[in-house]
Amino acid sequence: MDGADLLAAQRLRYDVFVDELGAVGPMVDHEQRLERDRFDAHATHFILRDIRRKADEQVIGVYRVMTEAAAAAAGQFYCEDEYDLTRLKTSGHRLLELGRSCLHPDYRGGPAMMYLWAALAGFVAEQKIDLLFGVASFHGTDVQALAAPLSLLHARHLAPQDLRVTAKSPGAQPMDLVPQGDIDRVAAMRATPALIKAYLRLGGLVGDGAFVDRAFNTVDICLILPTEAVKALPRQPNGGAG
Repeated sequence: MDGADLLAAQRLRYDVFVDELGAVGPMVDHEQRLERDRFDAHATHFILRDIRRKADEQVIGVYRVMTEAAAAAAGQFYCEDEYDLTRLKTSGHRLLELGRSCLHPDYRGGPAMMYLWAALAGFVAEQKIDLLFGVASFHGTDVQALAAPLSLLHARHLAPQDLRVTAKSPGAQPMDLVPQGDIDRVAAMRATPALIKAYLRLGGLVGDGAFVDRAFNTVDICLILPTEAVKALPRQPNGGAG
C-alpha cells in the first residue's frame, strides 16, 4: 500500500466518519478532507476498490488492523484510550486489533464487506492470530437512547471474565440499563448497527461497559472475537457471515 492508497483510505474515512457521522477533533483535517491519526503509520490497511469508478473515487471500503508489534511501535493499541486491555494482553493469545472499518454508502448491504473480511481472514491465518478485538460504534452519544441494544449485548454477549475488558473513565458508561426481562429483543437488534450484528453472528463477545466518544460522536463497545470466531471468518467473499 503506497501513500496514495493511504490518502484515499483517509478520504473515505473523512466522508463517512466526519461528513456522515459528525466526528470532530485533532484527527480531522478539514482542509484536505482527511480523517487520520498517529496509528495510521504503524497499522496495516486493507482497501477495497471498484475499478469501474473514476480513478480518484475507486476506494469504496477500508479496514485498519494493528498487530501487537505495530501497537508496541505506536506505544499502545488504539482502543486502549477507551478500554483496559490487560486481560487480553496477558491472555497468551496472539492479538489483532480491528478498526476504522467503513464502506461508501452505495456499497452497504452487498458483498463489499465480505471482500474485506476475506482479505482479513487471509491476514489472520498468515499472522497466526488467535483473538480479534476492537471498538465498534453506535451513532450518537445519547446512552439512554441506546439503552435497549446496550442492555441486550450485556445480557447475552458479555465476554467471560478472562477476556472481559472494561471501559475506562471518564467516558465509561454501564450497559445493563434495562432489566433483561424488559428488553424488546427485536427492537434492540433493529437498533444495532449492521457491523456489530455481523460480529455477533461470528460469535463475537463484548467487554464490560460502553464508552462515550464525543470526538467521534459515538457510543463505543469493545467487541472480542475468540479463536473459534477467527476460524469462522469467510475466506471467500460470498461465505460466512453474510
